[in-house]
Amino acid sequence: MKILKAFFSLLVIGLLVIIALFVDFAYKTFSARPPAVQVDAIVVLVGGKGRVEEGVRLFRAGRANWLFLVGVDPTVRKTDLYRQRPGDPSPDQVILEKISRNTLENALYGRDLLQAKGVRSLLLITSRYHLKRSTILLRNALPAEVAIYPHPVDSSNIKQNWWYHVGTFRLLFSEFYKYCLFRLFFLFAPGELRPLVP
Repeated sequence: MKILKAFFSLLVIGLLVIIALFVDFAYKTFSARPPAVQVDAIVVLVGGKGRVEEGVRLFRAGRANWLFLVGVDPTVRKTDLYRQRPGDPSPDQVILEKISRNTLENALYGRDLLQAKGVRSLLLITSRYHLKRSTILLRNALPAEVAIYPHPVDSSNIKQNWWYHVGTFRLLFSEFYKYCLFRLFFLFAPGELRPLVP
């Protein structure tokens, strides 16, 4: 009987910890604000509505020297995503990455392109709900001295009062679960994604 009570107590404590961590995750997700910084590069993880448009807008505004569009469909051309207008930066400063197909691959293939251009600071643009997971992956793929500034893009499929919307709750919890798995992984293997230095 004592073992059963102890097991039940641990179960309740574990559940309370998960609830507290999830609420904190949701709060930080919705409280993130776009930073007003000047960086070497803007990195857009394509695939969500409004991400590319926001990246192009900031690039045209002169917030960075480079624009990296990561996870682009192989059939998409650069001119489909960026058309130079008078006074705009050159299309030569826009780099398309067409190999990666998920967030982990985004971080790995994006890392290689960023390092090839000597990027030391970047603005990471993705959907608000996806921001924490993509940031932790890129943070652990790039050298520690590279500054990463997360820049959220809002979408209609996520509601701020998430506790009233089943779809938003499910999406947030899925991201929370994946984020926790990566946090746990990097706790034991912090340099696993970083390239080997000879």
